[in-house]
Amino acid sequence: YIGKKGFPPLRINAHGLKGGYAKITGSGTSQGISSLLLSAPLSDRGITIEVTGEPVSKAYVDITCDVMKAFGIPVERDGYRIFSVVGATRYQACTFAVEGDASSASYFWAAAAVTGGKATTINLDPFSTRQGDAGFLEILKAMGADVQTENSSVTVTGGDLKGLELDMSSMPDLVPTLAAVAVFARGTTLIRNVAHLRIKESDRLASIAMEWKKLGASVEEFQDGLRIEGGRPLHGATLDPHDDHRLAMSLAVVSLRVPDIEILNRDCVEKSFPGFWGLWDAC
Repeated sequence: YIGKKGFPPLRINAHGLKGGYAKITGSGTSQGISSLLLSAPLSDRGITIEVTGEPVSKAYVDITCDVMKAFGIPVERDGYRIFSVVGATRYQACTFAVEGDASSASYFWAAAAVTGGKATTINLDPFSTRQGDAGFLEILKAMGADVQTENSSVTVTGGDLKGLELDMSSMPDLVPTLAAVAVFARGTTLIRNVAHLRIKESDRLASIAMEWKKLGASVEEFQDGLRIEGGRPLHGATLDPHDDHRLAMSLAVVSLRVPDIEILNRDCVEKSFPGFWGLWDAC
């Protein structure tokens, strides 16, 4: 540890990757599983991964395995518990089509839903994609928005929105987007099973509750979720996204309906969506 023990920045002196057996929890994030899988073919003797507990964001593990297969590396697996990859192999070049990102598209889908407008995204087929966040379209539809799909395009049109009770464990990154929609929906939206959002770029549950309350929203925070009462009068405020790209973009959705909102540290969106504000303003 170059600075504080247990925290980055790190200095790593490596002499190749021997491989072997690794045990890792999947309860906080799937990223550790994906990183081990991706590096496993370059190890000397391969890597077997045992995942303890119930992993979150399973769709991202599936996407990792699919991409590895496309580049010539098969992954042997027993569900989401055991993964094995042969070592001393090489990825094979191929032509690979990269589809649109459902997480990024969600802010434009949400914008249409809350304003009664219409937004169309392309290069993302919700019927064939492995991206779990594409399931947000079904949530918007259940809340009252109109969702039309044709080939690889999706069109969302706003409607009379109502609150829902939702288990968001399969798409936790979209909880801030859902929270932005929920404040404009009739009734209560209950979001559960996302305790792991407390260890993202910010403690997203606490950050949402704090910033949404500044707008006048009724938000109750639980250990694993939120309760949001929609339809309350909202007012402008200066809001802090807590250096969290997903909060900043979700607050942009709220600002379409609530005047006089100032979002601080807007550049934090660069982590996942460079050029977001330019595209947002152009739409």
